Amino acid sequence: MNPNNTFLDKYLTPIAVILAAVIIALTFIFAKGGQAVQQAATGTNPSAPTVNIKNLKTQGEPYVGNANAPVTMALFFDYQCPFCKQFDATVVPQLYTSYVQTGKLKIVFKDFDFLGPNSTQASEFARAVWALYPDKFYQWYSAIFAAQLEESRTADAGYLPHLEKVTATIPGIDVNKVVTTMNANKTAYDATIAADFTEGQGYGIQGTPSVIVGTTLLQGLQPYSAVSQLIDSQLNGK
Repeated sequence: MNPNNTFLDKYLTPIAVILAAVIIALTFIFAKGGQAVQQAATGTNPSAPTVNIKNLKTQGEPYVGNANAPVTMALFFDYQCPFCKQFDATVVPQLYTSYVQTGKLKIVFKDFDFLGPNSTQASEFARAVWALYPDKFYQWYSAIFAAQLEESRTADAGYLPHLEKVTATIPGIDVNKVVTTMNANKTAYDATIAADFTEGQGYGIQGTPSVIVGTTLLQGLQPYSAVSQLIDSQLNGK
């Protein structure tokens, strides 16, 4: 008898069987986990919170489009999120051209600040811009994302000057007036920003960008086709 064969039969074969079982189990777990994430993201998970744009708080929130547009989309985002920047560069402009400018869609901007104090400061600044210059908000919003700085989880003394510098490039906005309004309403703005975050969490949102259209929640960097399909379904009464 070959001693090598005895060793293989006694030790290596059982180990191989165990490893194979572990791999199969892990494959099953990850497959189920991925399915759960996809279900939660698309609103098809029966255990996920019920999502309905009609129940979402939109009063007083910044938005772009016809106030009475037939379809409303809520966009939860963080000004420091690089995926939000990509979404704003690749998806939002197409939505704006195809649906917002044609009167079919209203996009409501919801703060979901989770990347630190700079994110909150940007949201406070945004609230002041919306209060003073609602017609300039979308232009300002796009400009801030286009000039997005590297993500920081701590307060950066240079972040406010950065916001002021970008804002100064938009004709018709008085930067000093925006800062004064922001400082005077900081407590109220912070409460609204926190409420947006809590509301998003209540709907199962775990990151940005996330959008709600009708009764569907899409999480993560989704392509234009995925979002437009939801909007078209709402327009077609489906």
